[in-house]
Amino acid sequence: MPQRDIVAWTAMITAYVQNGFVNKALELFNEMPQKNVVSWNAMIAGFAQNGCVEEALKLFQQMQMVGERPGSKTFASILPACASLSALEHGMEIHRKVISSGFQTDVFVMTALVDMYAQCGNIDEAGELFNKMHHRDLFSCNVMITGYAHNGLVCEAMKLFKEMPQRNIVSWNSIIAGFSKSERGEEALLLFKQMQLEGVKPDSKTFAIILPVCANLAALEQGMEIHERIVRSGLLSEITVSTSLVDMYAKCGSIQNARELFNKMDNPDIVSWNTILAAYAMHGCGKEALKLFEEMKHSGIDPDHVSFLHVLSACSHAGLVNEGYQYFDSMKEDYHITPAIEHYICIVDLLSRAGHLDEAQAFISKMPIEPDSVLWSCLLGACRTHHNIELGKCVAQRAIELDPNNPSPYVLLSNIYAAAGKWDDREKVRKMMEERGVKKIPGCSWIEINKRLHYFIVGDKSHPQM
Repeated sequence: MPQRDIVAWTAMITAYVQNGFVNKALELFNEMPQKNVVSWNAMIAGFAQNGCVEEALKLFQQMQMVGERPGSKTFASILPACASLSALEHGMEIHRKVISSGFQTDVFVMTALVDMYAQCGNIDEAGELFNKMHHRDLFSCNVMITGYAHNGLVCEAMKLFKEMPQRNIVSWNSIIAGFSKSERGEEALLLFKQMQLEGVKPDSKTFAIILPVCANLAALEQGMEIHERIVRSGLLSEITVSTSLVDMYAKCGSIQNARELFNKMDNPDIVSWNTILAAYAMHGCGKEALKLFEEMKHSGIDPDHVSFLHVLSACSHAGLVNEGYQYFDSMKEDYHITPAIEHYICIVDLLSRAGHLDEAQAFISKMPIEPDSVLWSCLLGACRTHHNIELGKCVAQRAIELDPNNPSPYVLLSNIYAAAGKWDDREKVRKMMEERGVKKIPGCSWIEINKRLHYFIVGDKSHPQM
């Protein structure tokens, strides 16, 4: 076999990392008799692209220790690794290296720096760098829009979006996602419609962004219209799209449509299974959820921590105490999954709903992790339901100590006193809220009529038909 030259070695490394064989690529990299900047770039990029961001950073440092000078592609590969880890200090150090290496006018490197600062939460520095760029292409503008959206600055994102001389599907997806993340769903839906009016065809990512908007707004009519568009686009077979549709129908109250779509999926993955499990859990169909959970296991897919969260929630809503305990133990013993606070909350909720308040309190006392205010509020809600004033007082105190600005425990304790006719105690709680500046959030509801959403807030009479 002819001796490999540095180009052949690097080509093999690139081939391995592109197919996900990072460890094999690293073996080859370590065996190389000679390396150049292209070889280092290939291995660093391979680590970064396959999610091994810490290894990418270590290799970048090693590269400099052996005297290899980073190039523009090196910086463009390593900066996204810093962004993934929110490693701002590492990113700032690399920024200084970029300047000392003379790459501050390179559009790819500067765009990577903008993205790094934005993803690490330093949006001011990201915006300053972006504004200093002599040449901004479509890609750099899209990165800045995503950065603004990621940091909740949708107005700034929209301003830049409108100023862009040209836009592509990434631009539209970024701005729609920004409004969705900022809980401005109606505006996200309007942008989705405007996008199509301008002749831009939605892709699978667009649908995966807009369907959760419909789900969160319970906008079933608009969700069904988007479903028809997906079918016409030939994207229904894409698992992210079909899973988003299942979620949309479930959250809009149409569990039957959600199940029918799920049943038509060829090879549902763990996310798809978790989505349909969540659907049955939220609709109170506990036994159906448990049956699905067993079907998932028999199909060869192991449940993860999210699966158990939905199963425990299903047990809670259906009052299946024994089954809830069994699944909680199975998660630890059979699947070696360490319960998170959310799993403990489900068990407390399960016991509380069943009226086993003392058992719930005993369960909390044995927890290996500290209970949070959400967990205590869960038990407090049960104290209100079952008229347990003494336990309610103790639990409310713990919840308020952990989160004094959360109105929920105050309101629940106030309601407990009111139900028991203890008006003086109720007034003390209300006064405590007033002194601490804690305000009850008014209830809000909405309804979709002819693809238009109508909002109603408690005490508000501003709606034209009221």
